[in-house]
Amino acid sequence: MKKILLGGYVPENCVNMLEEHFELFKLYEADNKSAYLLEHGYKIEGLTGGAVNADLIAQLPNLEVIANYGVGYDAVDVEAARAAGVQVSNTPGRLNAAVAELTLGLMVSLARNIPAYHNFVKAGRWAEEGQVPLTNQLAGAKVGIVGLGRIGKDIAKRCVAFDMDVSYHGRREQTDQPFKYYASLIEMATDVDWLVLIAPGGADTKGLISKEVLLALGPTGHFVNIARGTMVDQEAMIELLGSGELGGAALDVFDGEPEVPEQLLQLDNVVLSPHNGSATHVTRDQMSAQVVENLVAYFETGEVNDRVV
Repeated sequence: MKKILLGGYVPENCVNMLEEHFELFKLYEADNKSAYLLEHGYKIEGLTGGAVNADLIAQLPNLEVIANYGVGYDAVDVEAARAAGVQVSNTPGRLNAAVAELTLGLMVSLARNIPAYHNFVKAGRWAEEGQVPLTNQLAGAKVGIVGLGRIGKDIAKRCVAFDMDVSYHGRREQTDQPFKYYASLIEMATDVDWLVLIAPGGADTKGLISKEVLLALGPTGHFVNIARGTMVDQEAMIELLGSGELGGAALDVFDGEPEVPEQLLQLDNVVLSPHNGSATHVTRDQMSAQVVENLVAYFETGEVNDRVV
């Protein structure tokens, strides 16, 4: 049987499916990972789970394929993989609906102040204090999507269903899309009420949402991050949310997660989620199956199904 290293946690159902096809080595269970790799590293032909840096790849001299668990593969050193002749795959398509659903859920929650009003009712304050202040709504608002890829298109489709005016920013215009394209992120942020970030992470997009972008969004604007925390100037975002120069934020990801800055936890104009975009039973089952399918395909044909490197 081909030998697969589990570099980090993957769901139990993924482990079970992998065990039907491969011999597994669970690095994340090892007390001494360096010793474990010295003992077993030369055996490993495939890898999934966890971050994959150049040092780990170097300790696996017979590694042939990395099946990334997730659509984002910024935790994999793809240049080191390419240099070593290692194929890399991801799990596109399976996350689209779940991530798009959470995005709209975060937007509705922020616009309608659902978390705070939920607590207001549960605390018995409604009968004592009466009506609460009016809120915003999504219908009629303008939303700019940063990254109109597979998931971005699913978010756009749902925004249209909410009667929102959709536009987008990306590396290039997609002429087959009906939405307005902005070559300038600053210009789009100036023109919209909501800015949704769903572009790929990595070195090329680190700090993409700068203080200038958030200032352009302004005191009535709302920022939604469903992509990566590293893509945002988090300190500037917290500063502007606190001063009222940015109207609100709905965040599923953070720079330095799972640690979240205390200042962010104290703000009333935010809705926070624990990097939960793809965390549904259906989606995770499909992702697990796709990881296994990619590894099986590679060892049967020499090519993964969802190759990114």
